[in-house]
Amino acid sequence: MLKKFITTILIALTSVASSFGQNDEFPDSCSVSLITCYPGPVVFELYGHTALRVRNADYDLAYNFGMFSFSKPNFIYSFVKGETDYMLGYTDFEGDRYHNFIEEFRHRGSRIVEQELNLSRQQAVDLWKKLCVLSLPENREYRYNYVYDNCATRPRDMIEAAVGGITYPTPADTTMTFRDIMRSYSPNYPWYQFGIDLVLGPGIDFPVDVRERQFAPILLMEEMAGATYTDSIGNQVPVVKRTNIINEGTSDVLLPPTPWWASPTTVAIVALAIVLLMTWLDIRRRKVSRWFDSVWFLIQGIVGCLIAFLVFFSEHEATSPNFLIAWLNPLCLLPVILIWIKRAEKWLFIYHFINFAVVFGMTAFWWALPQVANPAIFPLIGATLLRSANYLYINRKCNARKR
Repeated sequence: MLKKFITTILIALTSVASSFGQNDEFPDSCSVSLITCYPGPVVFELYGHTALRVRNADYDLAYNFGMFSFSKPNFIYSFVKGETDYMLGYTDFEGDRYHNFIEEFRHRGSRIVEQELNLSRQQAVDLWKKLCVLSLPENREYRYNYVYDNCATRPRDMIEAAVGGITYPTPADTTMTFRDIMRSYSPNYPWYQFGIDLVLGPGIDFPVDVRERQFAPILLMEEMAGATYTDSIGNQVPVVKRTNIINEGTSDVLLPPTPWWASPTTVAIVALAIVLLMTWLDIRRRKVSRWFDSVWFLIQGIVGCLIAFLVFFSEHEATSPNFLIAWLNPLCLLPVILIWIKRAEKWLFIYHFINFAVVFGMTAFWWALPQVANPAIFPLIGATLLRSANYLYINRKCNARKR
């Protein structure tokens, strides 16, 4: 459904943008609005969406900086590496000539708010001209960045350029970080937030200013409501002329809260309990459960490869540094292999000794690090420490008995 929707829009955008590129004549007036669509139930809809609406006697168009295509080669790899290209395009706002922009958001039950901008006739027309040029096939792609350059920040930048700069009200809470804002949108999606907290480091853990907050469409809308700019005669003018609710939305758009027993923290505590039980059994029989350690460190190693790739190769600035790499890294795959090789016992002992020291040190000094951790991470770290300590203890006991 989504792929079909995106493909339809892309086909329409090419023909529409090309027609404007060949025609330099514009109507002498139009109105421009900032459109904010509230979050939807799917993960990539959690932060909502922003578009620009341009209207005159002949057209009612929605300009959308959030276009992308799943069909592009190596899409997932490019997304993880931070090399995803998004596009600007436009469609009918509510008609059916090209496609109905509002239809998709009404269908998902999202609240839709329109803020008509307080622009002069020339400012509005100039803004539309720039949108038409940017939506041409040779101009429409841009390198997407989830917090600094996305579907909300691009329309804001164009509005700022149209009026010569905007003064925003000071937020009530000036201590919020990117991670705080992300968490405010995902209370019902704890596994999504767990993934964010796992792969994004301290690059999202500093207090953000008023413009940095605006990567989130709803925050952009709220701050535009109180924003002003200086007009040609020196008066402070509100950016928003009037606000309209296009669609009230439904109260059950988002998925229901995840049950407590299925949350990452609960699962992590259960995993720690299982590790405690296995460690107790190992110590009683003085023998390491090789299959259990293989599974445990295999999972860590796979996740560690992803984190290492994000830290060392990804273009996403918030993925490096990530202090969790001291715990989750590709070296976690070593015990998966070494534990089955009798002659590698010495090297496995060295690995667990270093692993215990490094992970314990990271945990002990986490309070001093600038990175915020998900609560579910610490039971899992504790489980890893237990398994390394278990191997060291049993290996030492066995060697003592041999002597």
